[in-house]
Amino acid sequence: MIVYRSLKEEEICRELFAGFIRRQVVTKCWRREEGEWVIRDAPFIDDWTEEEYRILVKCLKNTASTGGFVFAAFCDGTLKGFASVEPALFGGEQGYLDLSCIHVSEDARGKGIGKALFLAAEDWARARGGRKLYISAHSAVESQAFYKAMGCVEAEKYHQGHVEAEPYDCQLECEL
Repeated sequence: MIVYRSLKEEEICRELFAGFIRRQVVTKCWRREEGEWVIRDAPFIDDWTEEEYRILVKCLKNTASTGGFVFAAFCDGTLKGFASVEPALFGGEQGYLDLSCIHVSEDARGKGIGKALFLAAEDWARARGGRKLYISAHSAVESQAFYKAMGCVEAEKYHQGHVEAEPYDCQLECEL
């Protein structure tokens, strides 16, 4: 049975992720070339280093402490998915709220956890006055298929900070 709940700042630590498997085998990615989106071979294995987990914990703690949304899925008490939305609106008339993280453990994918986390993030953002979720999303074909199924489209306005931090990500939005 999967249990969903918000996370408090004080419970977010490296140990929380002990049973979480970030691993994603990527073979093809979306790339923007000459103004068009195309699929290209880009094989690699995406996984997090200890330093990346340290940064993740720091970021999630900050999101929780500043009034943002940090929501998680647990299976038998083990973290198997999480999503976070930052509390500050941006983008002027777009009324964006930033879906800063959404990840499902490799051993729990395909069970509806990502969809449940995404829908919870939408509900939270809508209740806070957001008009759209903004997502700087992994460009892997499988990741993009998930976001398309959730109703995401290319963002009307790009967040330059996200573009600079992750130049291969696809900048998306989802109307609330």
